[in-house]
Amino acid sequence: MIEVIQLLINGILLGSILALGAVGATMIFGVLRFAHFAHGDFMAIGAYFALTVVTVFNLPVLAALPVAMGLTALLAIAIDQIVYRRIRRVQPVILLISSFATALVLRSVIQMVWGGSNQVYQSGIQLPWRIGPLTLKPDHLLIFAAAAGLVFAVHLFLTRTRMGKAMRAMSDNMDLALVTGIPANRVIIWTWAIGGALAAAAGVFLGMDTRLHPVMGWTLLLPIFAATILGGIGRPYGAILGGLVIGCAMELSTLVIPGAYKPAVAFAIMVTTLVFRPQGIIKGNA
Repeated sequence: MIEVIQLLINGILLGSILALGAVGATMIFGVLRFAHFAHGDFMAIGAYFALTVVTVFNLPVLAALPVAMGLTALLAIAIDQIVYRRIRRVQPVILLISSFATALVLRSVIQMVWGGSNQVYQSGIQLPWRIGPLTLKPDHLLIFAAAAGLVFAVHLFLTRTRMGKAMRAMSDNMDLALVTGIPANRVIIWTWAIGGALAAAAGVFLGMDTRLHPVMGWTLLLPIFAATILGGIGRPYGAILGGLVIGCAMELSTLVIPGAYKPAVAFAIMVTTLVFRPQGIIKGNA
């Protein structure tokens, strides 16, 4: 029983990281109608932006987080204006291939600038807190709190601001939203900015929990897509729920299968969802 509780704690931690990535991915899909394959590499480059701030200015990771989120948001907007905007009206498969090429370019840039070896934000061993038989690293508590704060901020943005409501309207019914006079270009720019910023946050938290390497985002892309599909494509709240479910399922699966096969659990959940409930857990208005 103790092992199950410990795995659930680890699962919620992983789920928090997946949820941040999935919210950005589902917002991009909801507004722009294509699966963005470079989303995992936005996570990676955001994590490396934070590493640069930590190394150069000798700041704690959480102090570098806003800088990394801002830089990644600007990068996402720039890529959209340079690459995706020009081919937005072509077939979705062209956008899909373009996002895959963008992912390869971003990964190559990371390897050229920061190198291909593993790196960490802080060297040394971090002693875990012991709560009875359970263990929790101090960084885990910071990740929980920061991820919850960001999710709450996204909730306020989507429900309390005109741009957030316009974004939800475009995700629900783009044609109807455009007829009502919603500024589509501004919504798209905000979507990329929020998606990029959340991806950077997810990458920084993943780097705090493990280590940084150029393919760190790519390896997490499948669970992020699984969380997006499980929660309902285009549904930010569903992506949060989907991320937590996928994270817990991946960690609990280690009770019966080797940990190396955890990504296969996310793939199985994704396929099962597509076969039996393609609309995801949450159906209806976001």
